[in-house]
Amino acid sequence: MRLLSRTAVIMTLISAATLLTSLRPKTQKVIFFGDSITAQGARPGGYIERIKQALTQKSMANDYDLIGAGIGGNKVYDLYLRMDDDVMAQNPDIVFIYIGVNDVWHKATSGTGTDIDKFEKFYTAIINKLLDKHIRVILVTPAVIGEKNDFTNQQDGDLNAYSQVIRNLAQKFHCGLVDLREIFHNYELKNNPGNKESGILTQDRVHLNDNGNQLVADKMLEALLAK
Repeated sequence: MRLLSRTAVIMTLISAATLLTSLRPKTQKVIFFGDSITAQGARPGGYIERIKQALTQKSMANDYDLIGAGIGGNKVYDLYLRMDDDVMAQNPDIVFIYIGVNDVWHKATSGTGTDIDKFEKFYTAIINKLLDKHIRVILVTPAVIGEKNDFTNQQDGDLNAYSQVIRNLAQKFHCGLVDLREIFHNYELKNNPGNKESGILTQDRVHLNDNGNQLVADKMLEALLAK
């Protein structure tokens, strides 16, 4: 009888542990898919690391597995070409797409940017591929190439146009949106009275400084936790 009782107790404990494990929320795998801004975001002090720290402070560190998948110089078609290996193979639950700066910037620097119609087609193909696997998609508009707040930076016109394409895609496909283009502009209006080209949110007109990384982390965390 004692043996049977002990066995019954052990089986009950095992069943209870199994039930508790099954009730525990599944860890969500989140991939940040982009260019050098995202690559730097995965380094100490970068926006991805800051999101991890914020989740830890909220006792949510075990709820999300954050992965940076940024490569310097990438444009939208680079993301499309490598998404099977760098995104789909990892079976993510959520993907942030943060691309567009090089598609615009490289037009001026090397003549290898992406025309806006091709940008939209590749971006759409990426979204469709993710949605087909029931992956939650959050789009991110390119923030700045130069921090002047009066739209006198050389690429402001293109950045506005490409950002509008992304906004339209977010609405069309019912994706989340982190509109960094608008968020950065509003921040610059309040915090860049000298109309400087850099040093407010970026190190070099493009890549984020501490303030920029924190602002991006805050806004991406809001989107991640939004229901």
